[in-house]
Amino acid sequence: MSALLTGSSEARAAPAAATVTEIASREAEFLWLTLQRMGVRRDDCHDVVQQVLLTVHQRLHTYDGRAPIRAWLYGICLRHASVHRRRAWVRREQPTEPTELPERTSSPPTPESELEKSEQRSRLEAMLDELDEDKRAVLVMFEIEERSCDDIARELGVAVGTVHSRLHAARRALRAVFDRWAAREKGGAR
Repeated sequence: MSALLTGSSEARAAPAAATVTEIASREAEFLWLTLQRMGVRRDDCHDVVQQVLLTVHQRLHTYDGRAPIRAWLYGICLRHASVHRRRAWVRREQPTEPTELPERTSSPPTPESELEKSEQRSRLEAMLDELDEDKRAVLVMFEIEERSCDDIARELGVAVGTVHSRLHAARRALRAVFDRWAAREKGGAR
C-alpha cells in the first residue's frame, strides 16, 4: 500500500487499492503544507483539506496510477486553493497572527518589534498572493522550507528542470511585485 502512496511502479498496477482514509492518514501533512504554500491561511487549512479529501473521495475511481499519488493530490490542492483564494471573503479578511508565548530571551521583544515582524509577515504573504500557485509553491518550498529541487520535483511529480524554471520565474515575478510595491510606497510618501 505504501507503494501506491509514494508513486512507485508497483502502485501503478493497483491504483484503486488505497482508500480515502488511508490517503488521508498518510498524506494529511502533505495536503496541509501544500495548501499553505498555495496561500491558504492557517486558520482555513482544516476546512480546505476537508474539501480536498471530499474531492479525493469523489474522484478516487479516476486515479489511474500513471503519476504518483502526490502529484494527483497536488493538482486537487491547486484547484481548491485557487478557488479559496478567489473568494471575496478571503480577500477582505484581515489576517491576524495567533497569540504565542514569546521564547525566553535576555530581553523581551518590544511591542514595536513585534508589530514590525507582523507587518513584514503580512506584506510578504500579500506579495506571495500575487504569484500564481505553481510558482508560489516552488518558491516557498525552496526558499522558506529549504528543500532541494530534487525533493520538490518528486513531491510535485514534475521534472527537476520544471522546478528550476518555476523557481526562476517565481523569483522574477516576486521581484517585480516588490518593485511595484516600493514604487507605490515611494509615490505615496511624497
